[in-house]
Amino acid sequence: MTEGYLFKELRPVQSDDATPAQAELLAQAEATVGFIPNMYRGMANLPGYLDTYLHGYGLFREQGGFSPTEQEIVFLAVSKQNGCNYCIAAHSTLAAKYSGVPKDVLEAIRSDSPIQDSKLAALYAMTVDIHDTRGHPSPATVKAFIEAGYSEKEILAITLAVSVKILSNYNNHYFDTPVDEVFSAYKVE
Repeated sequence: MTEGYLFKELRPVQSDDATPAQAELLAQAEATVGFIPNMYRGMANLPGYLDTYLHGYGLFREQGGFSPTEQEIVFLAVSKQNGCNYCIAAHSTLAAKYSGVPKDVLEAIRSDSPIQDSKLAALYAMTVDIHDTRGHPSPATVKAFIEAGYSEKEILAITLAVSVKILSNYNNHYFDTPVDEVFSAYKVE
């Protein structure tokens, strides 16, 4: 692990050095994901931070109303806007291998090119607008989103995803989190 550029004292939490609260959350993450992502080790310094992230992330996945493809597009949109290379690599991996994101859509997102699928383009635009305007999306973006077949309730779901991704994206900035090997094929240089 590299040393974070922001923190001088905090380091990613290793399982052998974890407090009981940290160990419980890291074990929960490992049981869910199959390994402990580097990102979670930084978050574990403040157990409430990691717990909030895991809880919100799970609720977005379970209750947001989006397909796995749409979920990854939302997460990628926020991670791109926040310049989080770790999360771009992680969600690109999930998009390509597990969530069914079409290759051309993933490539468009990663290269800042237009998304040709109009419904997915409206989802991406809505997510970017919510993020960039800090919750004041334009009426035109909202109209296009609704006309694409989405609902107002899904605007709330996107807001939840933006909040969760801010937690992870900022954590990765603070710790300069190295990309896990499992995500390395989609590492951003």
